[in-house]
Amino acid sequence: MSNFRLSEEEITKFGQDGYFIVKGLFDQEEIFILRTAIEVDPNLKDRLYNRFDASGRKTLMATWNHPGDSVYGLAARSRRIVDSMETLLGGEVYHYHSKLTAKEPYEGGAWEWHQDYGYWYHNGILFPHLCSVMVALDQTNKQNGCLQIVKGSHLCGRIEHGVLEGEQVGANANRVGEMLKMLPIEYIEMEPGDGVFFHCNALHRSDQNQSENRRWTVINCYNLATNNPFLEHHHPFYTPLEKVDDSAIKIAGVRLSESTVEFNEQSKNPPELTRKMI
Repeated sequence: MSNFRLSEEEITKFGQDGYFIVKGLFDQEEIFILRTAIEVDPNLKDRLYNRFDASGRKTLMATWNHPGDSVYGLAARSRRIVDSMETLLGGEVYHYHSKLTAKEPYEGGAWEWHQDYGYWYHNGILFPHLCSVMVALDQTNKQNGCLQIVKGSHLCGRIEHGVLEGEQVGANANRVGEMLKMLPIEYIEMEPGDGVFFHCNALHRSDQNQSENRRWTVINCYNLATNNPFLEHHHPFYTPLEKVDDSAIKIAGVRLSESTVEFNEQSKNPPELTRKMI
């Protein structure tokens, strides 16, 4: 069981760079339990959908708003994550949503440069008081399309986003180009169980999976409780989050979701895709 608690160095790095990596956020027994549950859960499989890049390659995804008592719901409610989010964001948080992003060997698609707040701003969220943690279920590296983050880009503020070729919404290319002249790109290579915490305004993307190895990750997103959206959207309003001890994952074992109810229905064109092309 991980005993992770935020250090002052990590808090400082989050403020300066917009992200930090935690090695072994979940230990190998925990990540085996999480990976097994996600691979076999029939309710999650029923809610998988594709998101295509400009060349037609796809990333498999599933999204859920409320973390239940499945083992991956317990992971999202674990104190190691929720307490960290509350420290980083400065108060009580709630679970905004989680998602599986699965890039299969040789066919997993790319993601264009974007900020999460570039989407969430249009969901009626006034302040960029949100943070996500991506947890690696598999090894992630340059060959299989690991996450890339522009270091310090969260300090540039929100960038306008619009629909790009394919089915993705991305950041304004001219502004991104100017940012890349000044700020370095960091490749977030991780082992299974590692996690990366990143600010909602951190500019990020990923390449296609060009390798024989899959790249599956889970991303848990959190919003400050006082930052409740003023618009009804497919992601939730404030809902109190019940934390669980870090031991809950091993106690539960491979516990699956109880129904399809907690998973979001995804249409061919979700609301953010109605935005104008940049």
